[in-house]
Amino acid sequence: MTGTIYVLNGPNLNLLGKRQPDIYGHETLADVESACAERAAVHGLKTRFLQSNAEHQLIDWIHEARESAVAIVINPAAYTHTSVAILDALNAFEGPVIEVHISNVHKREDFRHHSFVSLRADGVIAGCGTQGYLLAIDRVATVLAAS
Repeated sequence: MTGTIYVLNGPNLNLLGKRQPDIYGHETLADVESACAERAAVHGLKTRFLQSNAEHQLIDWIHEARESAVAIVINPAAYTHTSVAILDALNAFEGPVIEVHISNVHKREDFRHHSFVSLRADGVIAGCGTQGYLLAIDRVATVLAAS
């Protein structure tokens, strides 16, 4: 299997390991990036790991992925609950999309229970900590192998 998985991260994830470690843990985004690259390599895949606090940048990367990615793993963070624009961009992507959340959003505030991204996602992983990214990559590999 070959190809690149875009691993996209939304707002405030650049603070992973520093911001609310009781919710999000002590691993940094660099730790997650390294683990994702290693896991993807096991499946013969590569990752393009990106983070932005800007909604438009995430949308631009989703558009870019249309031409250069076999799948998208996305943790849209707060944009999960607010961004129809990210949903629209994901709807234009033809490969698998896996939505990841480090915390269990269903055990948190009510507004976090709704996800626009889930309307497009082929799978949703929540509450597994940063391991959720690795589970998402494994799922992408399974889906790609079956197609």
